[in-house]
Amino acid sequence: MAMMKMKINGYRLRALLSTSLSSSPFHSVPSRTFSSSSFENVGFIGLGNMGSRMANNLLKAGYKMTVHDVNCNVMKKYSDMGVSTKQTPFEVAEASDVVITMLPSSSHVLNVYNGPDGLLQGGDLLTPQLFIDSSTIDPQTSRKLAVSVSNCILKEKKENWENPVMLDAPVSGGVVAAEAGSLTFMVAKICNNLAMAISMLGLSEALALGQSLGITACTLTKIFNSSSARCWSSDSYNPVPGVMQGVPSSRNYSGGFASKLMAKDLNLAAASAEEVGQRCPLTFLAQNIYTEICNDGHETEDFSCVFQHYYSGKSKRN
Repeated sequence: MAMMKMKINGYRLRALLSTSLSSSPFHSVPSRTFSSSSFENVGFIGLGNMGSRMANNLLKAGYKMTVHDVNCNVMKKYSDMGVSTKQTPFEVAEASDVVITMLPSSSHVLNVYNGPDGLLQGGDLLTPQLFIDSSTIDPQTSRKLAVSVSNCILKEKKENWENPVMLDAPVSGGVVAAEAGSLTFMVAKICNNLAMAISMLGLSEALALGQSLGITACTLTKIFNSSSARCWSSDSYNPVPGVMQGVPSSRNYSGGFASKLMAKDLNLAAASAEEVGQRCPLTFLAQNIYTEICNDGHETEDFSCVFQHYYSGKSKRN
């Protein structure tokens, strides 16, 4: 896993396996020392667009993998590759030192952990030392699961460990970074995606307005990228078809980060803001816009499609 060049809170995932972790993200736990030798057997649950690429990088790095997915065709693919496949999350846990989950929503994560034959169905005794959830879910669910995991005891005491640990570690970087093994793991994923959505909306609005004023998207992009308006959405993920190669807008908004997933994350952000009483007007505006995009039939298109489907922006050639 250390060879995947992933990051967590600014550090490569190597740090997770080779340095001391003084606390979990949610509550105090005894100091633990992680070493790569402790995690030779890696379980992976959720082999979709992101998870499959993450699991493939672990296989390339030489880790012994045990995997599970609800898609039988995906399971057959990994079985044909010689990878151990299991029919239930519980069976994955029994064969693993660390279990990584990459799932679509809070309900999926809860089912994998607490459902029939779930990861925690072995009672208070667990085999894995570490559970890493890379799904983007609400903080409340993550906190509850982290407490449940830490209240368990390891079946086999390892390197002075008595209790397993769960890390809430959603990722950023999308399918491209998952393929390249350069994902960034973070604890504040909802806040990150909120900022990303608002940034994309602001850029798309400015580009569409500029086009209406007779300025081409290429000219606007050059101006933005050489001034204070420069951002990831303008210089790395431009939403205007034809301006940048290798991004979803260059392939009819296919691939990338689906609008329905962005809407889900904005729903989580809005719920979190309401829970703590934080004023977040742009959060709710972005939530409404992406909900409208999804309701209009564009839920599977990349979230940058807002430029075309909400702001009626034009491609480079128009």
